[in-house]
Amino acid sequence: MTAVCSCDDPIEPDPDGPKAPEAIELSADELVFTTADAGNLPLTVTAPARPAVEVPSDAKGWLSIGDGVFKDYKITFTVKAAANDTYSERSAVLTVSSSGVPSVTVKVSQAAKEKPVDPDPPTPSGADGLASFFGLGWNMGNHFDAYYNGSWAGDKEGYPDEEVWGATKATQTTFDGVKGFGFTSVRIPVSWLNMIGPEPDYKIDETWMNRVYEVVQFAHNSGLKVIINTHHDENHGVNNTYQWLDIKNAANNSALNETIKAKIKAVWTQIAQKFADCDDWLLMEAFNELNDGGWGWSDDFRKNPNKQAGILNEWNQVFVDAVRATGGKNASRWLGVPSYCANPDFTKYMTIPNDPAKKIAVSVHFYDPSDYTLGDAQYSDWGHTGEAGKKSNGGDEDHVKEVFGRLYNNYVAKDIPVYVGEYGCSMRAQSNNRAWRFYLYYMEYVTKAAKTYHLPCFLWDNGAEGDGKEKHGYINHGTGKAIGNSKAVLNVLKKAWFTEDEGYTLDYVYNSAPKF
Repeated sequence: MTAVCSCDDPIEPDPDGPKAPEAIELSADELVFTTADAGNLPLTVTAPARPAVEVPSDAKGWLSIGDGVFKDYKITFTVKAAANDTYSERSAVLTVSSSGVPSVTVKVSQAAKEKPVDPDPPTPSGADGLASFFGLGWNMGNHFDAYYNGSWAGDKEGYPDEEVWGATKATQTTFDGVKGFGFTSVRIPVSWLNMIGPEPDYKIDETWMNRVYEVVQFAHNSGLKVIINTHHDENHGVNNTYQWLDIKNAANNSALNETIKAKIKAVWTQIAQKFADCDDWLLMEAFNELNDGGWGWSDDFRKNPNKQAGILNEWNQVFVDAVRATGGKNASRWLGVPSYCANPDFTKYMTIPNDPAKKIAVSVHFYDPSDYTLGDAQYSDWGHTGEAGKKSNGGDEDHVKEVFGRLYNNYVAKDIPVYVGEYGCSMRAQSNNRAWRFYLYYMEYVTKAAKTYHLPCFLWDNGAEGDGKEKHGYINHGTGKAIGNSKAVLNVLKKAWFTEDEGYTLDYVYNSAPKF
């Protein structure tokens, strides 16, 4: 079939108007969409009778024609191209016809989506050096970031607690086990919440601070590098007072914004002072996934992304200034700052904080496609060998390369490190051979891609045993032993990050995808 744009409305010639042409004339012999973005281009046609523009059937999925007004033997059509999501240029030949004269053609072409640039070999300094330094990381999630919330919490609501979400208290054995599974770093998310006292001092509870410090030292004793942050202190549109990093209201209330910035300064000054004796093995990360609860889809954010993102830029700068002002080892250690939601796509709204030490790293998270990694595990497949209907439409291997390649080009190649502070996928049952093999493939491919693009990556582990939605348990937070079938997954991650065999490339992993 073909798509045709034409109308049969009769045209009465005007005896005093222009003379009918004897052939079809076009405003252009070729139309070129110079980018892969969706767009429109005009095509003016002069003809003795109202012309029609025919789109070939194999191009109608990306090309369409908008009609115009035929007057004085002229009409301007709008040639519309959808976004080109492939890495190949595409083209089509349109046929323009009019009654009584020969038809003519016009070629339409559209540029391909830009391919991620293959990264250069790593160098032992700057951004690449940080990738080698932190390497493969593990998150002790739902642990120090856990807190009492909801009606059951009573007067404990808003207080963080190491065991409230089911974790067992961490010990030295925990981190010896983590190290034994091949990890070189650990991210320890921390919520502070009601452990922060009232203004103006915002004094942090000493018992809580000392316990966090003790566990950080456990990790260091095991030879692991460490990241600590403020985690669930961010308010995602929830009506409470203890999640004080309220970016939505701060964007609309300058007085509130100044109050929050004062609290950020006080909190991070205290944390920095407590951990001042730690060497460069400790990285301090400002925030986790700051957003207004819409995760980038709220009306407020979509109407003006730079408004809330601008507040985050301010807060990131306050964090950097506060830590650096404490001096000593804090004057030169690496600091991590997140994009809005920690979403890689929203790094475009970031301003890297001014830093006299020039040691700022960008923090992002990666759970794409989220309906595969975080959903109800309804999809068994992922990647180019997956079967339609059994896999998400949210992105295959090319999407991983595009996201990581963009981070490399925009930051790492410019000597600004980026680390993937969280990534992973809800566990699949090993008894389901198909789902299990695709799950292992996803974990291997994403980890190998992170290594390829020099992005240290930290597996999200919330301690939840079993398989299905939000089941991200790999290592017992108390004993340091593998949970369930997770040892097989941990071995895949270690292979993906540490294998130095020249033949073990990202393309090799791609070509080894499951086939059913």
